[in-house]
Amino acid sequence: MFSDTRYILRSKQDGQYLVARVPISGQDKLAQYVLVFNENYDALSYLNTHAKDVAHLFSLEGINAVQLKSIIGRWGFNGIGLVNEPIQPNVQFLSYEKGFYDR
Repeated sequence: MFSDTRYILRSKQDGQYLVARVPISGQDKLAQYVLVFNENYDALSYLNTHAKDVAHLFSLEGINAVQLKSIIGRWGFNGIGLVNEPIQPNVQFLSYEKGFYDR
């Protein structure tokens, strides 16, 4: 599992990761989940389908589980949004609190 590669998208302009902002029930705040793709072509399909005009502004990064955990902690994300279907987005939100669990 630690050697499995996943893929994330990062802005070439400001270094921000592509995230989903999800309302937190009962609060006016939004939870941020970094979008993670199982395959590089899924990430590229997602961009080309939903952000064609700005796709050139993103770079694709391959990461492993250890790097992903570090990114979540460093950037203060609530967890990951695992994109299972890039064309008709099917995203599984996994929160991170001492490990991943379903939201």
